[in-house]
Amino acid sequence: MNPSVTVFGPDFPFAFDDWLVHPAGLGALPTERLGTEVAIVGAGMAGLTAAYELMKLGLKPVVYEASRLGGRLRSQAFEGGQGVVAELGGMRFPASSRAFWHYVDLLGLRTQPFPNPLTPAAGCTVVDLGGQTHWAHTLDELPPLFREVAVAWDQALEAGAGFSGLQQALRERDVPRLKALWDRLVPLWDDRTFYDFVAQSPAFARLSFRHREVFGQVGFGTGGWDSDFPNSMLEILRVVLTGCDEDQHLIVGGVQQVPQGLWQHAPAQLAHWPAGTSLASLHGGAPRAGVKALRRAASGHLAVTDTWGDTREYAAVLVTCQSWLLTTQIACEETLFSQPLWMALDRTRYMQSSKTFVMVDRPFWKDLRDSGPQQGWPQMGMTLTDRLTRGTYLFDNGPDRPAAICLSYAWMGDALKMLPHGTEKRVELALSALQKIYPDVDIRSHIIGDPISVSWEADPHFLGAFKGALPGHYRYNHRMYGHFMQDTLPAAERGIFLAGDDVSWTPAWVEGAVQTALNAVWGIVHHLGGASHAANPGPGEAYPLIGPVALPE
Repeated sequence: MNPSVTVFGPDFPFAFDDWLVHPAGLGALPTERLGTEVAIVGAGMAGLTAAYELMKLGLKPVVYEASRLGGRLRSQAFEGGQGVVAELGGMRFPASSRAFWHYVDLLGLRTQPFPNPLTPAAGCTVVDLGGQTHWAHTLDELPPLFREVAVAWDQALEAGAGFSGLQQALRERDVPRLKALWDRLVPLWDDRTFYDFVAQSPAFARLSFRHREVFGQVGFGTGGWDSDFPNSMLEILRVVLTGCDEDQHLIVGGVQQVPQGLWQHAPAQLAHWPAGTSLASLHGGAPRAGVKALRRAASGHLAVTDTWGDTREYAAVLVTCQSWLLTTQIACEETLFSQPLWMALDRTRYMQSSKTFVMVDRPFWKDLRDSGPQQGWPQMGMTLTDRLTRGTYLFDNGPDRPAAICLSYAWMGDALKMLPHGTEKRVELALSALQKIYPDVDIRSHIIGDPISVSWEADPHFLGAFKGALPGHYRYNHRMYGHFMQDTLPAAERGIFLAGDDVSWTPAWVEGAVQTALNAVWGIVHHLGGASHAANPGPGEAYPLIGPVALPE
């Protein structure tokens, strides 16, 4: 049986999932360090993962949060919706995200397949391009052009990256072979865009421009790719190699239950603290306010000042907020990071994202058509289009129960078109676009309650949805990701750590947030004189041996 694909490397192929479940635990601290306070800036998935694991090891995490628990794992409930939620941030989670699923399973949350295009969970998929609409359950039911695009993409990956051999090494967790293959690709593809990879591949070069256009507009798996065309090809290779764009699931009731669950969960085994201790109980129920300033105190500790002016000192600080906030929202003392690291933090480029949701009285789209060309098909399907909406997703919560429609999920330029408009206007624009695809479906008559929308670039606490590395950004990512290894840093730069999906190699996927949080856990324990167990060495022990390849500066 072929082993499953996991987010195992490829830049740093450390088995975080195995490290998490090893009976020896993640490490131990000197007795005199037990109960030591460490600051966590940001209560998203990275911050709460790190806080939870550090609490289990006997430290006292002090979490600061300027907005709400969960960060970009934000599930907003519709008023009176009987549990119907709008997933405003992360909403689909690949099975390959093994470290993230560790916490989902720990909390006992229910999941179900995500209704991605051309999957059984979608029911049917409607592709509307250039004014022509196609209905399908599978790729084979679409016109030949779409199959030609899918075949060309597979061929391009194989010819340009040796994809099958690379993925087999990843499946088998063959670290030497995976590293050898991946490290050879890094200098070849860091400086080239995703579009360059597609357009210059022999598989696409022999096809028409229309083939590339269709690939950009609707793609396969999770939808269109054109908003990623300017990104470094390395970033796209990581996504498809590690299975991030396939076998995705949603969290029933909303993914925000994961970070909120970690906040409330009392671990069965933990050092120092009495049974029943949770992050919530250590904080008296709520995190501290957002952070206004970070600096090095005269004592050598790190001073954290919150929005109300209260300053506290800590032996270690973990920063998990979006990196741009260190220059726009937080007065961060410049000497805490090296100038090369500041360059990386400042040059990180974030992608825009917009979503618009409505609640409807029931999953009416499942009603079968009784006449016309699509007789016997549902009223609507998961919809991919070149129109304003781009992607429309349908979320069923059971027969005759309120349901949710993500009218529009758009990125980059398509998201910016929504930025000046309020929620009601966004709904009107989306309904107008969908009316051209489904002229005989009265979506409006089914809408109940108030709609919900988000533009992450307009939120001062985020300034964007997720990182999208441009060509030449590998070195920047390397600096940020490896910052948890601090033994060679000057004393003035030690003790402050970074985590979050924008620090990871897989931005936009929560697994990156979890893995960088676990790196930081190792770094903080090491900084405070602790160590991993000999039977369960951590990422810090593995990093010098299998860390990311360094490109010349």
